[in-house]
Amino acid sequence: MNLGTFRVPVPVNEPVKSYAPGSPERASIKKKLAALASSQVEVPVVAGGQALRTGNLDSLWMPHDRRHKLGVFHQAGPKEIAAAIDAAEAAKPGWAAMPFEERAAIFLRAAEKLASTHRDLINASTMLGQSKTVHQAEIDAACELIDFFRFNVQYAERLMAEQPISAPGVWNRLEHRPLDGFVFAVTPFNFTSIGGNLAAAPALMGNTVVWKPASTAVYSNWFVFELLRESGLPDGVINFVPGSGAAVGAAVVKDRRLGGVHFTGSTGVFNGIWRSVAENIDAYGQYPRLVGETGGKDFVFAHASCDVKALCANLLRGAFEYQGQKCSAASRAYIPKSLWKRVQEELGAMLAEVRMGDVQDFRNFVGAVIDEKSFKKQKAAIEGAKKSKDARVLFGGSCDDSVGWFVEPTVLEALDPRYDTMCTELFGPVLTIHVYPDKKYAETLDLCATSSAYALTGAIFADDRAAVLEATNRLRYAAGNFYVNDKPTGAIVGQQPFGGSRASGTNDKAGSILNLLRWVSPRTIKETFVPVRDWRYSFLGEQ
Repeated sequence: MNLGTFRVPVPVNEPVKSYAPGSPERASIKKKLAALASSQVEVPVVAGGQALRTGNLDSLWMPHDRRHKLGVFHQAGPKEIAAAIDAAEAAKPGWAAMPFEERAAIFLRAAEKLASTHRDLINASTMLGQSKTVHQAEIDAACELIDFFRFNVQYAERLMAEQPISAPGVWNRLEHRPLDGFVFAVTPFNFTSIGGNLAAAPALMGNTVVWKPASTAVYSNWFVFELLRESGLPDGVINFVPGSGAAVGAAVVKDRRLGGVHFTGSTGVFNGIWRSVAENIDAYGQYPRLVGETGGKDFVFAHASCDVKALCANLLRGAFEYQGQKCSAASRAYIPKSLWKRVQEELGAMLAEVRMGDVQDFRNFVGAVIDEKSFKKQKAAIEGAKKSKDARVLFGGSCDDSVGWFVEPTVLEALDPRYDTMCTELFGPVLTIHVYPDKKYAETLDLCATSSAYALTGAIFADDRAAVLEATNRLRYAAGNFYVNDKPTGAIVGQQPFGGSRASGTNDKAGSILNLLRWVSPRTIKETFVPVRDWRYSFLGEQ
């Protein structure tokens, strides 16, 4: 019984720690890195709170030191997948019936623990398992996930406060129920925060979840899952199911109880899920909600009036932070011919100072790409540019897998604006630039808007306000997140709701109330205080 109308705490974005030399946070995380690197974990499948060990093991490796093993994880098979779905269904009635403030308290507690006692653990595991620098881990695994937990609670409160009007003698109410069935959360390797949020956001709204983490992010995601359990999440609300994407996905999507899919990953995989759902549509007990954020071929467009130094600094950060392995990473740029010489000089000078190597050495700006598959993909694209008559390598281009999966930050120039790396997502540290004639600003904006299937993020750099306005209008449907004089990465929860359309996803805007709306199934309740007792209407009377 609730004896009050409660209000959740007003959220604020979690401050980013600097980890500067001599800072206490730097010394603290160095200790945690050393402790994790000197031990190994064994990660089970968890269904309904039960740890299931299949014996079908896969290993967890450091991408920047590919022979350094962090542990193993058990891959789910048909029996474990079925157990996880059954556990989600069994936990649902009790979880959905739990008062909202009690559910909210679990995620607020998790946020507070992550901001304090668990910060080093989640950050360090992200650094070692996904080869993120301390800064990239901090803004992702700590700050963004804390923000997701805190802001989602406020968004949920606002959503439930959305109520219809009532006529005299009537009380209309809107109940924001969880979906029929369970939610399948399929999460990527590149952001620990996305892993946590894709499972947690539907759960906050009363749904139960089967969480399939990327195999290359099981290490950090396991600690996030444990954080939620330690914060009071009941068994079965979120079930942790690592394993082969094809095996887990195929089994889950065929289950008639599937209520929704919360996905971040490649466009091809999401297309496959969508196709499988369509093929099984007659078998479901409900129409599954499909929410996906997929690929990007994100752009930076420079106008002749822009600040060249600011442009180059943001190109470097936008393209090469976390080795370009962000859905939002700047991977193509359009530079006016009048600025091209200065841009080459400035960008080249900046890149000459960038260090690449083990992320435990805080002097390094760039780590390794996630695995051998990615390494080979980046190397093939670079070698292709070296051989092509339509492109050339300007900076970088070296690839070395002797210790880790290292690909040097690479800048290509595409003579053909529709050269492959101007259109195809590589998801790595490769930036392709096309130089356009200053007089063809409008035409090149249209080229930018139409030469990629994606529409996730993009940026315009210009001091001329008319040029900014023209770019904003012509590129309206080319990016779901659009930036003016800033890099196209770094969306902050509560500030820039994130998502794109076209081949980039369903644009349901993680980090906003719009995403939570997808995880509820509203019910309208009308109560008439004094119902009519005569069936006849007044118009039925005689003339």
